[in-house]
Amino acid sequence: MKQTENKVAFDLTQPVQFLALGFGSGLAPKAPGTFGTLAAIPVFLLLTMLMPTPLPYALAVIVMGVAGIYICGKAADDLGVHDHPAIVWDEFVGFFITMFMVPVSWQSIAVGFVLFRVFDIFKPWPISFIDKKMTGGLGIMFDDVLAGVFALVIMHFIF
Repeated sequence: MKQTENKVAFDLTQPVQFLALGFGSGLAPKAPGTFGTLAAIPVFLLLTMLMPTPLPYALAVIVMGVAGIYICGKAADDLGVHDHPAIVWDEFVGFFITMFMVPVSWQSIAVGFVLFRVFDIFKPWPISFIDKKMTGGLGIMFDDVLAGVFALVIMHFIF
């Protein structure tokens, strides 16, 4: 990624950038986090088909989260911008956490989407504290992980 004339140039041919940008969904001109979360839905459905039981699903999400620390951190370093709005891999992982052990239906996906976006956008404490204080790939990932956990708790009360 290069910065040219105050615009960031993304290179989707680079695997790390391709993942960090949510397969390109983070390049949406408005609300890239929302588009990133929307792009996470088909990946979530594939994940639930490939790993229909909790343990493999949880392990996959943990692996994606740990990898996300590197992916998001590297993309941010390449951009020279901490937590650039186009970096949406953290939204993918946050949404996957939101949906952990929730029965899969269009209703649960819609509610999970809304809840995760609300927590990710409004960042109630301690999410806002983490967002402001943590840097690097861990900081980029951790506030969305917390947003996913908050949304997950509510999802389990609802479903």
